[in-house]
Amino acid sequence: MMKKKLLGLYIKMMHPVKNEKGAQSLEWLGLAALLILVLGIISQAVSKQENSIGDIIQKIVKKITDMVG
Repeated sequence: MMKKKLLGLYIKMMHPVKNEKGAQSLEWLGLAALLILVLGIISQAVSKQENSIGDIIQKIVKKITDMVG
């Protein structure tokens, strides 16, 4: 009798904890928000530059090739 009541109580307490309905959607929304934030920061940083994106990439590649040899 006591074992049956404890088992019923355990099931009642654990059901809300194991219910992960919508948790994956929330994680994907968080990742999308983070990606949008990062892209916004990058676009603001690049828009303030006088040079075009191609010039920036070219300078980065040149510096890497200078470092490598």
